[in-house]
Parts: sequence; structure tokens; C-alpha cells
Amino acid sequence: MKALFIVTGRGLGGDSMIALNTMRAFEKRGIQCEVALDSSAVGTLFEKNGYDWHRISVPHAGGMSATKSSTFSAASKSLKAMFVARDLIKKLGVDFVVGVLGGGAVIASLAGKVSRKPTFSICLTPLDTRICPKLNQCYILPESEKFKWDVLPKNVKKTHYPLSDNIVGGNSDIALDKLRDYPNFDENKKTIVFSSGSSIFKGTIDAMNIVSSKSDEYNLVLVGLPLHEEYSDLIDEDRIIYLGYINWINHLFEYSDLMVLTDDGISIAEAITCKKPIVTLARVKWGRYQNIAGVFKGAIIESEVKDVYENVQLAFKDYDDLQEKSIFYAKECLKASDTLVDDVLKKVNE
Repeated sequence: MKALFIVTGRGLGGDSMIALNTMRAFEKRGIQCEVALDSSAVGTLFEKNGYDWHRISVPHAGGMSATKSSTFSAASKSLKAMFVARDLIKKLGVDFVVGVLGGGAVIASLAGKVSRKPTFSICLTPLDTRICPKLNQCYILPESEKFKWDVLPKNVKKTHYPLSDNIVGGNSDIALDKLRDYPNFDENKKTIVFSSGSSIFKGTIDAMNIVSSKSDEYNLVLVGLPLHEEYSDLIDEDRIIYLGYINWINHLFEYSDLMVLTDDGISIAEAITCKKPIVTLARVKWGRYQNIAGVFKGAIIESEVKDVYENVQLAFKDYDDLQEKSIFYAKECLKASDTLVDDVLKKVNE
């Protein structure tokens, strides 16, 4: 059997990681997977993992930050994009289609419908969670407000983020060896990792600088690439350890003592599986508030940027309790990929 994944985004960050992890879970069951991205994407994550990808049109409205104008713009491009995706589905001769988030989920739903192929959408935005269930089976991620509902609409199921098998295979010694290359790293200090995903938002840098200004008792490690070039000037590499975009985050999470992450995305689930406490920064990404702490109750301390130092101190004070809750949720997160894939294949074979 063969599946086509239609993925929103640049082929670099969390959207693509969700797709990649799900594809690998399908491949373990003998399913061949193809991937399609918008023609403007860079596809770095897929290329680094040995996948070629197809260029189509995947309009997106801005995800959780969509406006009326951006939604209208994406909708006006969707009809043409649907037929381009339909042609690819026919060309590849796939047995089913999987859409991943936002525009990828919507275009997959539309193209799958006109191609008469079983289609499944992984959703989290207000737009995809409204449109896709009308057309096909959907799986909503923790960022969606519907994830907290006790009763879900027809064609909707909950899923935690699909994770890679090696996320629990982190080796703290590998991270330690790499961190030793940085002159301001002190292995006698506790290590805190700051990240807002593949792109570093200003609020994440601000939070790190607040902690840096109030204490020198931690190794402060920053991961990702600045969202805007001018943000690079805000990163003081004399006081913090800036790693850039790395492919060894599992080793780093395993080594670190605490993670300070934005309150969204797959990084939260990855960090949970490492059974370490997490502080989440609210309203860093375009001012949006996800309340991810409401999903992983007791495992996460939520913070505004300005209060980050106090909440870091609280996390270390309540370390054992937070870690105990992380262990509970880790079990749920680690089985998410298999549960999702098994459910899709059951429906394909019905």
C-alpha cells in the first residue's frame, strides 16, 4: 500500500516533524509513504531524513493566528490547489491520503474527496477542525480547544503528538560532549533548555535574558533559528549557549534538568517523554494562548515571560511532583503514533 502526506509549512518545523513521525510509523507496517509540500517550502527536514518530496500548492491561512483576510486569501487559492493535489494523487497511485495541519489538512480533505480515496486529517487549527470533519476522519492534537472536550463531533478523535521511536533513546553523554565545546558551559551547573520550536521568537529570548540577568547558577541553552534576523542581536552568546538548529534534541532533553518551551507544538510532548519538568511560556507566538498546561495537568508550570525566573525557581522546588506527573503522561505520548496509525489502517481496510 502507498500513502500520500500533504503537509503545511516550510518542511522544517513541527508540522513536518508530525508528518515524518507518522510516516515512519506507517513504514514499520510496510506502507510506502510519499510527501507533498507547498512549492515555496525548503523541505529541509525531509531531505535530511532521506525523503524526496513533491511540489504542489498548499495555501495556508496562518494556523492558530489566522485572520479573516488571510483565511479569505487561502480559500481563494484552494480550488486550484485541490486539483493540483488530485493530479498528484492519481499520478502516484496512492491508496489513501493523510493531511497534516492547517492548509495541508484542508487540501488533503478536498483532493482526497474528489479523488475518491480514503483520507485522514491531523488537525489543530480553528479552520481545519471546522472543515475537515465534514469530509473525512480527523485526529485533533492537544493544541486544539476541542481536545479538552468530553464529547467530540462525528469523525473526530483525539491524539497526542506522534513521536519518533528514538525520542526515548536520548543519550545524555552525547549532549554533554557537544556542550563541552562551548567555553561558557559548566557541567557542575544545572542546565535549562529554552526553545520555541524550529524558529526562535523574541519572547523566548526575552525569557532567557531575564533568567540570565537574575542568576548565573544555570547553563542556559537556546535552540532554534531566529524568526527574524534582527533577533540574533538579542542573543548574548557570552552569557548563554546558543546551539542553533540541531538534530540531537533527544540527547539534549535527556541531559537537561528543565525545559522552558512555548505552550504549543510537538516539543512539549518530546520533553514530556524525557520525564523532566517543563515551564511553558504563554503568548510568545503572535500573542496566542494555548493552555497546554491544561492538557498535561500537574506536569507543566505555565508562565508569562516576565515571571519566568520565579516559575523556574518554582519548578526546581516542586521538581519531584512535576516529574511524577510527566512519567504518567509520557506513557500516553509514547503510544500515540501506533494508536493513530492502527486506527487509520483499520478504517482503510474496512
